[in-house]
Amino acid sequence: MTYRAHAFPVSIKGVIVRDGRVLLLRNERDEWELPGGKLEPGEDPPDRLAQEILEEVGWEAAVGPILDSWQYHIREGADVLIVTYGATVTTDKPPVASHEHKQVGLFKEDEVPELNMPSGYKRSIANWFARLRNSMG
Repeated sequence: MTYRAHAFPVSIKGVIVRDGRVLLLRNERDEWELPGGKLEPGEDPPDRLAQEILEEVGWEAAVGPILDSWQYHIREGADVLIVTYGATVTTDKPPVASHEHKQVGLFKEDEVPELNMPSGYKRSIANWFARLRNSMG
């Protein structure tokens, strides 16, 4: 019997906090999620993530450190490896949701736990808020 590795997509996501609020997008499953998308073979993850953020909300972002990684079981036969990065923006333009999402929102840290979203995203958001606080002294 030959060994066959499990194959599933890798999705790269960005946690962007601007003015004390995290940027989230509502998807077709009515869940809030971070901006980002699937990584294709040969792509550089930070470069791809910056492109996804620009496409999804119209913001140019600087992609920073990896925050977390986890396997998300969406439904039977649909799993994805999620890798989250901290990211920063300098724009003060409002985010504009692309056709890929139903809604865009900016949420305070204490609002995140109540949102309908995977716990891994909530963990990544809490991690980035903590790092940003620590970097400010």
